Amino acid sequence: MTKEQRAEYGIVLLRISFGVMLIAHGLILKYFTYGLDGTVGFFQSIGYPGWLAYVVFLMETVGGFMILLGVFTRWASLAMVPIMIGATMVHIGNGWVFSAEGGGWEYPVYLIVLAVAQFLLGSGPYALKRD
Repeated sequence: MTKEQRAEYGIVLLRISFGVMLIAHGLILKYFTYGLDGTVGFFQSIGYPGWLAYVVFLMETVGGFMILLGVFTRWASLAMVPIMIGATMVHIGNGWVFSAEGGGWEYPVYLIVLAVAQFLLGSGPYALKRD
């Protein structure tokens, strides 16, 4: 396997894992675990407008599927950055590690890095629409 082939497979591995993680946070966590009403309530309890919960749910879920499938991957990844900045702001007061009460801020920051890396790298192989 050539260096270029290894790089291409690394890109697709990043794309698939990032897409799956976004789907898990959007669809599974916000819809199936907490429900949209519960997610709206949480957003309101931290001072965000309730309607923003629907936007975040849709962006994470639809964006996650777009990234997973490789459709407008660069732009879907870039669209995740403001969502993850918002998540970072929610968790910043909790401390660094995920085991901190309410979850730490390191994970949303890590997802920002993944989103930017995916934007820079593009969709890689096995994408429905390579960019």
